[in-house]
Amino acid sequence: MVRTATLAIAVFLLAAPALALEPREGWRVHPTQKSYQTLLSDLKAAIRAEEMGLVTEAGPTGAAAARGIEIPGNRVVGVFRNDFAVRILRLSTAAMIEAPVRFYVSEEADGTGTLSYKTPGFVFAPYIDEGGADLEAAAEELDTIFDAIADRARGPAKETSDQ
Repeated sequence: MVRTATLAIAVFLLAAPALALEPREGWRVHPTQKSYQTLLSDLKAAIRAEEMGLVTEAGPTGAAAARGIEIPGNRVVGVFRNDFAVRILRLSTAAMIEAPVRFYVSEEADGTGTLSYKTPGFVFAPYIDEGGADLEAAAEELDTIFDAIADRARGPAKETSDQ
């Protein structure tokens, strides 16, 4: 019974049209006029330009297509840098569960891409009591870097080898 209900919910969710993400506490949501693929490529270029590392990348779109299921483009891109990892780890071992901090690129019904992310300050906020002012400062530095990455990614399309 539970398996049938879970399958029914999954089929409904996969068949439902993609809904744009709504802004929510701690998030930045940036709809763009760029195509999903261009936005994803420009995000990767922006990560490099801001001297951060693309640590992880995952999305269900390709695997769903291999199963004959069409869903809009979705990609989660984890971004971090070793100096921040070492710094934060010294302040709060528990906070490192949040690294890498992620960007989310999603495809809208018209083919455009939306760039979303939880701000590092929001992500690391639950650990501030443990990590103190130094952790708060690191999160604020990351906020500035993540905002710069988002600004670059949303700007004019860049000529890169990824396109």
